[in-house]
Amino acid sequence: MKWITRERVKVDRVACPWLIKKFVDPDAEFYFVPPDRVMSEAARLNAKPFDVEAADLGHHGQECSFEAILKKYQLYDDPALKLLGKIVNGADTDNALWQQPEGAGLGAIAEGFRHLGLKDDHEINAAQWIVYDALYAYCKEMVRQGKLDGAVKA
Repeated sequence: MKWITRERVKVDRVACPWLIKKFVDPDAEFYFVPPDRVMSEAARLNAKPFDVEAADLGHHGQECSFEAILKKYQLYDDPALKLLGKIVNGADTDNALWQQPEGAGLGAIAEGFRHLGLKDDHEINAAQWIVYDALYAYCKEMVRQGKLDGAVKA
């Protein structure tokens, strides 16, 4: 399936493709376009829009797009993915919903990737997915230890 979102990826627009490719659609193709062209290109390409206004897989209230995908595709049954969603939310929003301490670190890492001189959003995603693999492993370990909210909050 084809998936489409806004160009100039950072947190949610890297986390969502990672989640989609790993847990929803292993054959996913991603398109990154200017914000004002997402919906028209989605129609033209028959692509599923995400992390864009008016998309069902977008921000709703204080929840981020990653969390919308978790809900839509019934992935909340995995407590490690649920925790990862809280971390992504913390990095992608004002962190008011979950006050997730790991969010600030993820936000800084995501910003850093934007300044590495990678040629486009596809390269940024390819380079950064190892971060999400590592965060998912961290979340699985936190769950194993019974720390469903991750690190102890200060």
